[in-house]
Amino acid sequence: MRALAILVAVDTALAGGLAAQGTEPAIPIREWTVPWEKSRPRDPAVAPDGRIWFVGQAGNYVARLDPISGKFDRFEIDDGTHPHNVIVDVAGNSWYAGNRNGRIGRIDGKTGAITRYPMPDSAARDPHTLVFDRDGDIWFTVQQGNFIGKLWTKTGKVQLVPVATPNARPYGIVVDRENRPWFDLFGTNKVGTVDPATMQLKEYSLPDPQSRPRRIALTSDGAVWYDDYTRGYIGRVDPKTGAVKEWLMPSGKGSLPYAMTVDDRDRLWIVETGLQPNRLVGFDPKTEQFIGSTPIPSGGGTVRYMVFDPKTRVIWFGTDNNTIGRAEVGKASKPVT
Repeated sequence: MRALAILVAVDTALAGGLAAQGTEPAIPIREWTVPWEKSRPRDPAVAPDGRIWFVGQAGNYVARLDPISGKFDRFEIDDGTHPHNVIVDVAGNSWYAGNRNGRIGRIDGKTGAITRYPMPDSAARDPHTLVFDRDGDIWFTVQQGNFIGKLWTKTGKVQLVPVATPNARPYGIVVDRENRPWFDLFGTNKVGTVDPATMQLKEYSLPDPQSRPRRIALTSDGAVWYDDYTRGYIGRVDPKTGAVKEWLMPSGKGSLPYAMTVDDRDRLWIVETGLQPNRLVGFDPKTEQFIGSTPIPSGGGTVRYMVFDPKTRVIWFGTDNNTIGRAEVGKASKPVT
């Protein structure tokens, strides 16, 4: 398959003027305008060669950005796929979730050839978010179908685990040091995990029945973190005891925290999407303080997903305002005032 290559000038806008309370900028942010308009570029992944893969959910494509040259390459996929998420393996192959055609696709990083992995149950019509485990296999959520899935990348086998709670809407997903997936159940006030040995699913209830966890992250102490989209909190779950502690986001109950990731200093980074422009905010679990609140230069529209690159110590994100962005969070340390 041939990729369409497009060179686009890098936006010069940086997060220059406004951090919390109008102080000096907390986090330098740069954005690249995606050349395919209104295509909802999202869910970037960092390839071994440093290029940034992402999907155009509304535009029905998979693409990559060379952040040095500003060149975009577009890969055409099956009509009706509307990919939701992409991840890149150690060999440089990209794997994407077919959110409207019930399959996962793999694009060969050298040839562009596509291999397709259909879901074994037609009810799993919307693979949502993918994550690799330490064996190179893929765990994924199926939001409307209400499954957690696993794809063995060497054999192509797919197994689906039904979620016990009806309409739980599995959403964000991560894998811990014991190779267990953890995920948000966005349709209810729960997070969950699956034992990879038995494929048995366990749910953890959050204290407030109005909680709706949307994205999830892990810190090095084994704690499970979620952002509560409807209540405007971030929370910590102790996986051993189930104990929960929460902190209200700086912008309060209307902050709509959505995209979330964790850096190499165990700091959580969350985007408040209830504000325009969206605002990138950090949280340090050691001090229990919010840090580095910075507006997204393009406004963001909605920032839905982020990934931290430990090699460069930056976060990559996509926006509904048709940009791919990079935030240099390694430089952030000032508390929000």
